[in-house]
Amino acid sequence: MAHTAPALRASELAALKKDPKLLAMLGHGIEKESLRVRPDGALSTRAHPEALGSALTHPNITTDFSEAQLELITGVHGSVEDCLSELDAVHRFVAAQIGSERLWPTSMPCLLGTDDDIPLGRYGSSNIARAKTIYRSGLGHRYGRLMQTISGVHYNFSLPDAYFSARATGASDERARRTAAYFDLIRNFRRYAWLLMYLFGASPAICRSFVKGREHHLEAFDDGSLYLPYGTSLRMGRLGYQSDAQSSLHVSYNSLDEYADTIIEALTRPHPAYQAIGIRGEDGYRQLSDSIIQIENEFYGAIRPKQPVRSGERPLLALKRRGVAYVEVRCLDLNPFEPIGINDSDARFIDTFLLYCLLAESEPDCPEASQIMNDNQQQVVEQGRRPALALETKDGSTPMALIGEQVLEQCQEIAMLQDQAAAAGGSGAPAFQDAVAEARERLADPERTPSARVLEAMRSAQVPFFRFAMNQADAHRETLLANPLPPAQAEQFAARSRESLAEQRAIEAGNELPFEAFLEQYLALPEEALAAAS
Repeated sequence: MAHTAPALRASELAALKKDPKLLAMLGHGIEKESLRVRPDGALSTRAHPEALGSALTHPNITTDFSEAQLELITGVHGSVEDCLSELDAVHRFVAAQIGSERLWPTSMPCLLGTDDDIPLGRYGSSNIARAKTIYRSGLGHRYGRLMQTISGVHYNFSLPDAYFSARATGASDERARRTAAYFDLIRNFRRYAWLLMYLFGASPAICRSFVKGREHHLEAFDDGSLYLPYGTSLRMGRLGYQSDAQSSLHVSYNSLDEYADTIIEALTRPHPAYQAIGIRGEDGYRQLSDSIIQIENEFYGAIRPKQPVRSGERPLLALKRRGVAYVEVRCLDLNPFEPIGINDSDARFIDTFLLYCLLAESEPDCPEASQIMNDNQQQVVEQGRRPALALETKDGSTPMALIGEQVLEQCQEIAMLQDQAAAAGGSGAPAFQDAVAEARERLADPERTPSARVLEAMRSAQVPFFRFAMNQADAHRETLLANPLPPAQAEQFAARSRESLAEQRAIEAGNELPFEAFLEQYLALPEEALAAAS
């Protein structure tokens, strides 16, 4: 039986057609990671530049795992254009402050030495700063620091409250309706996330230094590069963010309480391999805990339900108290052909795809379905451009292209509504439909995908992965420096950096608990949170 992608719910589609302005009220935010590298392409050993402010308190510029791994963050915007405009401005400010260094443009990292050559992120002397560094130490001990240098784009997406107020469900209040709707979206997203990895995957090759001394299943592209001929996103496969400990868990996304059950288990169940690491060693703290995950952020997944946290609040407790406020998409590679790692067509399609996941019928998940999802993802990241590739569904093996076309056909209907909403707001260009049309072209012709373009660029220039990425890094640096921020905007960013440094100093000067007492409070799960996992 041919697989049929879930159909759009007629009632919700009708509601949007009746009130399309809701589609012009979406929330967008981006968090984009990039390694700082020296002019020779090696990972920077410099501390986080002071001109970029405090990595602890700056709202737009921080670091991820490593001191050399920048994370550039936008605020929440009502349009794709405004979101990307802010991301572009942050990039231009950063480029002007890091001297001769470049931002590495690909998800798979630059030339790397040993784990000891990769510096952990440092955030100052305050208790929370020390905890952040210890958390990263734990990640390094658990998974190796090399894996943590992999970078990507995180795409945050939300809908207006008015949409959930009108949603026809049996939920008792708006918070429950909103949370149920986002979990509907998440379940569909997990079933079809492989489509984003096919369409936007841009990591089919790596530098040999990344797997030096490790077993792997890659083929030689040239003396300096390894790849998979039909690979799309090695970042999302066996070389990327994988955890044997977490794979023992079945994460249910059927409800917030079921999701919380898994998070609580992961936070409280010790894992033998992590117990062997120990909490403290002769060199100090090695990790925050020996549980399957140290804190909520360690839980890997292609998408996460999110709720902004308040001062001193755990993410799980924020979800319990106020429900889901937005989702964070975590499976997007950096686009090495774009100076800021993503373009407007990519972002528009992601909007449309997420709306499809929200509006389509969403079946409950189960362990068997989760295994199929994981297997399909593995197939696509390693073999996605293979002709006639088939994926498993509840109805049996089905051509990937057929499933993808069924999804994109329904995305087209949503994109028409999005363009109508944009036209009503003064923009008549059919940008969302164009984004879906581009996705259909990539589905029909794998050579149009970013992963194929990366390999073609390497072949045509006869260069290894490292040189391809270095050439892109040089070109993007020139582009950003050639278009500096207007003086007034540059001063706004500089002032923000100074303010963040002052905020860090104020935190460090505050009256604080002894670190051990702070850590006990920091890691404690209140009864209120535990009740979510009853």
